[in-house]
Amino acid sequence: MSRQELNHTINQLISPGKGLLAADESSGTIEKRFAEIGVESTVDNRQAYRELLFTTPHLHEFISGVILFDETIKQSAQSGQAFPQLLLKSGIVPGIKVDKGLTPLAGTNHESITEGLDGLAQRLADYKKLGAQFAKWRAVFTIADEQPSSLAIIENAQTLARYAAICQSLGIVPIVEPEVLMEGNHTLERCARVSTAVLQAVFSALSVHQVILEYMILKPSMVISGKDHQPQDGVMEVARATLTVLRRTVPAAVPSINFLSGGQSPSAACEHLNAINTRGPQPWNLSFSFARALQEPCLHAWQGKMDNVAAAQKILYDGAKLNSAACLGSLHVK
Repeated sequence: MSRQELNHTINQLISPGKGLLAADESSGTIEKRFAEIGVESTVDNRQAYRELLFTTPHLHEFISGVILFDETIKQSAQSGQAFPQLLLKSGIVPGIKVDKGLTPLAGTNHESITEGLDGLAQRLADYKKLGAQFAKWRAVFTIADEQPSSLAIIENAQTLARYAAICQSLGIVPIVEPEVLMEGNHTLERCARVSTAVLQAVFSALSVHQVILEYMILKPSMVISGKDHQPQDGVMEVARATLTVLRRTVPAAVPSINFLSGGQSPSAACEHLNAINTRGPQPWNLSFSFARALQEPCLHAWQGKMDNVAAAQKILYDGAKLNSAACLGSLHVK
């Protein structure tokens, strides 16, 4: 393990007022996103779109790192420069999604476990040679009757911890992502109870696997009632509930908590982040690691047309700027 490498990377990633752009959509997910704008998901179109994102002028002002997908980390810009090197040159740290998606977890009622531990060390070593300095692994928890089960919580927490330990052994900073899904009609209070149980299990497992908390990033869900629950809670209620759960479960040694947007609209995710950061100083940097909440407006502006690239990049830049202000609790909400 190279603590010097880990320290260098974590310091770059947690620059105040900066967050992460998650551009690690699987082939299936990006196909769905492209279908929404009538664009075919070909290798060339995916490459063109990712180049649009990564070459957005001055994006480094608000984005410290980008999470890439296996296909993307091996691609290059039209100039011939590999995407990881292009990002590094612009002051942005390249990272890589390393989990291989969800599979049914035996012994549960349609719950899942994340695959990808087999051969992970070698894959990480290969990705590091390509330029990746940090990695991401996502576990998923569904709130329903008697779910998530204790088995699903414990097994996914152990898997997250094993992944994180392997990353650090190779000098790669792990992003630990335990996502509590928004689907359902559960209350804010139910989400808080589940989030507490999940995070307690995750940090217990991280301790067992001797993961160094100072060299990791937590990427959790905000504490929000289910999409189908009415009425939806106010912005400050979400902020209070989220911080209450985090204070009870996340050690102060963790340097940064970068929230996922989890299906929230771009405006809701940004406003919630801002409200969280207006509630006084916390032990951790509180930032974002957004995918759709940053990309969706940009993608719809692009429409797969070269003539729209500049306009789409402006929208991405403006979105990143707004979320940067939210990281500082200085977003002006109308």
